[in-house]
Amino acid sequence: MKKTQNDIFDLQTINRRNFLMTTSKGATGIVLLSSPLSLFAQQKEYTVGDVMDAFINEVPNAPFKTTVDTLKAGNRDIKVTGIVTTTFATVPVIKKAIELKANFIIAHEPTFYNHQDDTEWLKNDTVYKYKANLLQQHDIAVWRNHDYIHTHQPDGVKQMVVKKLGWEKSFDTSTNIALLPAITLQQLINHAKQKLGIQTLRYNGDLQQPCKKVLLMPGAAGGKRQIEALIKEQPDVLICGEIQEWETAEYVRDAIAKGQQLSLIVLGHIASEQPGGEYMATWLKEKFPTIRTTFVPTTPSLKFL
Repeated sequence: MKKTQNDIFDLQTINRRNFLMTTSKGATGIVLLSSPLSLFAQQKEYTVGDVMDAFINEVPNAPFKTTVDTLKAGNRDIKVTGIVTTTFATVPVIKKAIELKANFIIAHEPTFYNHQDDTEWLKNDTVYKYKANLLQQHDIAVWRNHDYIHTHQPDGVKQMVVKKLGWEKSFDTSTNIALLPAITLQQLINHAKQKLGIQTLRYNGDLQQPCKKVLLMPGAAGGKRQIEALIKEQPDVLICGEIQEWETAEYVRDAIAKGQQLSLIVLGHIASEQPGGEYMATWLKEKFPTIRTTFVPTTPSLKFL
């Protein structure tokens, strides 16, 4: 039968419709293949060792032959399901990691109550065994990142503390000195408490003393280093994390008695270095965006009446 013009037009329309439907299906397939879900499924799984090595590779002269930055629990081959960054891997922090289904904790400070995390002397202690067993039962790795983060360029702890205090433009990393517009010691204390989320801290000095030159030493630098820095830099005030009361505090007390304009603000060790956990979480989210990373603050270990 001879096809009319209308028949030809209808056939062309049907063929065009079939072509568009086929193309649409193909395009849909492409979209599905490139969807976030599919890409995520193809992502490489990272191990604890992968994450550790990535950070260490950015540190000058690393890896270090002698360091406390070792695994305190778990092993390098554990496949990471999530990461928690914190100051101390306390029992509450470990339980939070379990809740978050995170099996890798990166802590800044020791896990087992001494600088080297030596556990031989604790092997029969019920507190140690409870904590160690909790980590083992949930296959959680704990890595201390102390020496490396302080040697990282920039020092991740110090940079974040300075940033939270709002002193980026006034702080000299080579001297640890911030040159500020003159404020009273009371105002400086209030500023530090507000910016670092501190409820209470210890100090010595005249609350009305003007403070322009601030020596900032987070953590526990030790009495000799703190006092040597006071002698060299001659600041109006030292802000530090932790002191041995029979060293730095006594030096400052005698300096005040001598008539020297000097004050001391002791933030607390955790409060003074807590921002380092935030720095680490930010770094991880940039370098390992497919790993769920959570900064979990460590609460103060002491209470004040």
